[in-house]
Amino acid sequence: MAKGLIKAQQAFQRRLAALAQWVEREGAHRPVLRGHSEEITVDGETEPVAVKLGVWISNTKSKRDRLDADHLTALRKLGIK
Repeated sequence: MAKGLIKAQQAFQRRLAALAQWVEREGAHRPVLRGHSEEITVDGETEPVAVKLGVWISNTKSKRDRLDADHLTALRKLGIK
């Protein structure tokens, strides 16, 4: 896998972890506001990392037709249609 693809996959997984954390705390029924940032702990980091979750969800929904099946499935499992 090319270096750029690996970084993109890592970024997706980080954002997916932030979404999973949100869903666990708030529930899948509660929408994430566009301006919301979710702090998550990332392996190898000493401080929590802020993920701009609301912006990511909005952008992901708008480019849904360009996501692969695995990404779409992972998002659906967390309530993103």
